[in-house]
Parts: sequence; structure tokens; C-alpha cells
Amino acid sequence: MSRNTVRNTTRNGIPDRWLDYSSVGKRLDGTRFIAFKVPLKQSLNQQLQSSDVFGPWELMDAMKDQNQELGLIIDLTFTTRYYQPQDVPESLLCIKIFTAGREVPSDATILSFKRAVRRFLRDNKDNDKLIGVHCTHGLNRTGYLICRYLIDVDGMDPDKALELFNSSRGHSMERQNYLEDLQRGPRRSNDGMEESEQEPKRGGAQERPSIRVSEDSNGQEEAQPWNHGLGLLPPPPVTPSPLFSRSPYLLPSPHLQPDNGLLPTPPFPPPPSFHPYRRNPPPHSRSWGRPRPPHSEDNRSRDRRRGPPQFLPRYSARWTSQSSGWDGPGDEWSPPDTRQERHPHDNWDNRDNRDNRDNRDNRDNRDNGFNRDNRDNRDNRDNGFNRY
Repeated sequence: MSRNTVRNTTRNGIPDRWLDYSSVGKRLDGTRFIAFKVPLKQSLNQQLQSSDVFGPWELMDAMKDQNQELGLIIDLTFTTRYYQPQDVPESLLCIKIFTAGREVPSDATILSFKRAVRRFLRDNKDNDKLIGVHCTHGLNRTGYLICRYLIDVDGMDPDKALELFNSSRGHSMERQNYLEDLQRGPRRSNDGMEESEQEPKRGGAQERPSIRVSEDSNGQEEAQPWNHGLGLLPPPPVTPSPLFSRSPYLLPSPHLQPDNGLLPTPPFPPPPSFHPYRRNPPPHSRSWGRPRPPHSEDNRSRDRRRGPPQFLPRYSARWTSQSSGWDGPGDEWSPPDTRQERHPHDNWDNRDNRDNRDNRDNRDNRDNGFNRDNRDNRDNRDNGFNRY
């Protein structure tokens, strides 16, 4: 991606006019301040050319080039999208002070900045570690708070403080309201600056991420990270398993593939033959129901010894007085009466149905004039025979 493309497409995460400013300035003489623009996280740096990449690890390289050691980073940007504490090397401390741009910082913001500086100086009075301050470009908000500290705490002349900052940063402050407040505005109070306001956070990056360089469509180089999730890494070399090593104790098998390092192909059985127009025999009947006992001679002989059924009619004395045969052509043969003797109170309303042959279905004889007691009185209310 070219520099002009990044300038014209600032919505991709790269700050507007970020490439127009140098990455890191120089240490302010007689102080422990150093100013730089906001370092970007790895996902944003991959959109830049290799010469424009600037992140927390590139900041550490710039400090080594100047024979300086950085101990604290004060972030003045009004967002957290550029980097996180886990992107910063673990040897650095970080403090976040949300500061709105294009307006003079409030007294509370100025006091928070003074407290963070005073605490670090107390804790690091035995060393010469620097305090790195940055906003988006490392110029206006950064220059205002550094100069405000030099004017209010160290008692430096405003014009001298501005000149010191501009020469060290390599760029001059641009916001006129910042310049007027520093030169003609009142000094801020230092009451309460020795108190601790927030605890610095230590960086969480233990090692530097790998960056690879590629060329874009214009033939220029781009820096892109090795990222497994984005598919930018080549597949790692696969070492063959010891199972595939040539050994005299292993028998050759067509399913083993020791050359490509892949897993062996299991010997699957061939699929059963299937014909779409061939009828398959139904399953055995015993698989669907309860298994039947086998038929044998013992079971059949056991059935013969069971005797007559238990539901035969009772014995009656009338069987002996009735004729059980046919005596001649004039006599009519009749079978013996095999009805069982019942109690007189059993079936009281159904004692002799054989003589009630003319009253079989009274539901169909509603219009019969002689069937007066078994009619539908709801339908024949006006009938003259319906006297009862």
C-alpha cells in the first residue's frame, strides 16, 4: 500500500496525517521527557510499507539508537483503538489519560498528568529512565502538557519551554489556542500533584511479533505479520510418524504411506453388492415377534393328556328320561336339552326369549298401532293410539 493510498483512506485505522510526522523526537535537554507519535498495533502496521511501520517495538529500537532507556508511556489519545497494554513490551509501564483534541486540556487533566510524572520520578530517582508522552501526532496535546509541567512545576519560561519542545520534537506546535494559553494564560495550581491517582499498567508482550515484507500492486514493499488465522503462514513441515520409519520389523502394507507423512488409510471392507431391481428376502419372522417354542413330540403328547375342555354343560337328571335316539319313522328325533340350570333370580328380565319372537326389533316398528308400549313418544305425540 502506497503512502498516498494511506493518506486518502484514513478510515482503515491509520490516523489522519499520521505519516506526515516523524516517529520519535529527541530527549528534551535537562528533563526526562521524550515525545513521539502514537505507536500502532500489529494489525494496523501490516497496512503500511516497511519504512513507515511504527509500533511499540519500533519505539524500543529508536530508544536504543539514542542510547536512552524508556520506562513509562503516557497515552493522551482519546481512544483505545491504536494499541492496547498487551501490545507493549513487558519492560514498560503504561498510563492512559483521555484527553480531547483541539481544545485546551482541563485542570483535572493537567493535574492527572502532573501526578503521573511525579510518581514515576519518585519511584525512579535512582535511574535515568525517560517518560514517553504521545497523542495522535505527538505534537499539540503532547507539547502543551509537557510545556505546562515545565512552566508550572519547574518554573521554566513559557517561550523557552516552547522552543525546547519544538526543537526536540522536530515539529512546531500548530494549535493557536494552545500557544496562547501557554504564553499568556495563568499558571495552574500544583496542589495534590504528590498524590497517586492511578496505578500504571505493565505491558503484556513478552516477545516481538514476526513481520514479513511483501510487495503491493505498485511494486512497493508492505509489511505484513505472520498470522496463522489469516492464512499468511506457509503450512508447517509435517514430520513423519515413527510408525512410518523404515524398520525390519514392519511388514510392507499398501495402506501405509511413509513418504508423504500422512496418516495411513484404514483398510475399509468393500461395500456390499446392491442391485436396484433385485428383491431382498424379508427378515426372519422370529426377529420381529416373540420366539415360538419348537414343536416336538413331547409337546404334542402333553396336549393329548390335558383331557376334555372345562366348559362342558353340567350334568342333568333329565338326560336319562329323554330319548337319545331315533325309534321309528313316525317319531321325530330331538337332541337332549343341554341348558345349564340357573338360579331363579339370574337374568330375571330375560327368562324366556324364545317365546318373544314377535318383539325382535321394536325400534323399526314405530308406526305399528298394536305395539303401543314400545314406541317413540317424542315423534308420535299427536297419535290417537298413544293413550298410555
